[in-house]
Amino acid sequence: MAETDPPVTDPPTNDPPVTTREAQRTVHPQLVSPRLRWQIFAVTWIAYAGFYFVRQAFSVAKLGILDDPVLSHTLNERVLGVIDAVYLAAYALGQFVWGAWSDRFGPRVVVITGMVGAIGAGLLMGASSALLVFGGAMVLQGLAQSAGWAPLCKNMGSFFPVAERGRVLGFWSTNYAFGGLAAPPFLGWLAYSVFDSWHAAFFCGSATLAVVLVLFVLFQRNAPEEKGSSGERAAKKQRGGGLALYRKTLRDPMVLTLGAAYFLLKPARYAILLWGPVLVSQRLPDVGKVGATVIPIAFGAAGVVAPIAVGWVSDKLFQSRRVPACVLSLALLTVVLGLFIPLTATDNVGVMVALLAVIGLSVYAADSMISCVAAVDFGTEDAAGTTAGLVNGCGSIGAILGGLLPGFLSGSALFLIFSIAAALAGAVMIPHWNRRPGPAAAQ
Repeated sequence: MAETDPPVTDPPTNDPPVTTREAQRTVHPQLVSPRLRWQIFAVTWIAYAGFYFVRQAFSVAKLGILDDPVLSHTLNERVLGVIDAVYLAAYALGQFVWGAWSDRFGPRVVVITGMVGAIGAGLLMGASSALLVFGGAMVLQGLAQSAGWAPLCKNMGSFFPVAERGRVLGFWSTNYAFGGLAAPPFLGWLAYSVFDSWHAAFFCGSATLAVVLVLFVLFQRNAPEEKGSSGERAAKKQRGGGLALYRKTLRDPMVLTLGAAYFLLKPARYAILLWGPVLVSQRLPDVGKVGATVIPIAFGAAGVVAPIAVGWVSDKLFQSRRVPACVLSLALLTVVLGLFIPLTATDNVGVMVALLAVIGLSVYAADSMISCVAAVDFGTEDAAGTTAGLVNGCGSIGAILGGLLPGFLSGSALFLIFSIAAALAGAVMIPHWNRRPGPAAAQ
């Protein structure tokens, strides 16, 4: 049976930049088969969680590097902090680029490129302990890791409408909390209990992401209309109007507000993510290396629950308004960061676990709303990747401080700065308390 030709509604050549009218001719997310929607949910969730098994390898390896008498003079805490900052600078730069490229070329090619680069950089760091090699590999790692979030957010936004995004993307956003939760103990166990070498953290992380890469290649699709002639038209639309979308996004005050708030929020999350085992070891010196990698599980475990809860709250309690949930989460974070040092002076493991859990709950709730749900909502179908990239790029600049400051500041000063930053993040968002995305995002 011959296919019926689709109505000719698009220009045959020289497609103009994407417009809202054109975007409405794509397949509505609610008309996509449930099987395909949840296939995309699963493969993109696994993809971003997989990135963390390479990203967290350096955090785990730090314990062995700092204990290595040969390396302790060249790779001390300050040097490791600078290497983290170099990585995060490259990560921030990549966010500004890859998000826009995913709008232009589609998420698939961008994410696959990032995975291949991350695997290669991880293998390079596992094979050498030379300072210049570490620095260069971390630049590559930062650029590669930044190819994951914004394109995958765009990918998910194409399959789920605004009315569902708080819950669906909230649940989906557990991927990075899960990655931060599962990767350190898994890599720590392999590196120190199985292979007794910090090098193994990098090799095992790269091997894990390589498996994920295969799954992504097999099961990912860019958009509901990817197959057939409509998919060809969508691909043409993605290739047009990149600079126009970027300029339009930069002029949006809501996008700038999200970027500013994320810049202020990100240092606290990344300090615990990158330095968690070291921070725990400093406050609880008797727990040992394996204990220091296991205790921060509380931070990641709460981070898995937080996006699910805050997504439901933003959809149901606040009727798809994302800002109220963010502000309340940031208020809680401000308080608990301010109390972290006084309360951990008790040298009590239970208190440390409880504090890390509350920090994880509040920081991941605000993080998932700002960097994913709100970015996709306010970016609309046309520019979801560009918006997510810009917001996450701003956050990643802040994350540089999260990687750098723990190597230079004492615990009291460090957590006071993080507490003040969280309060400011909430303050800049309060004027947008009732803001909702426009009709162009309501698919």
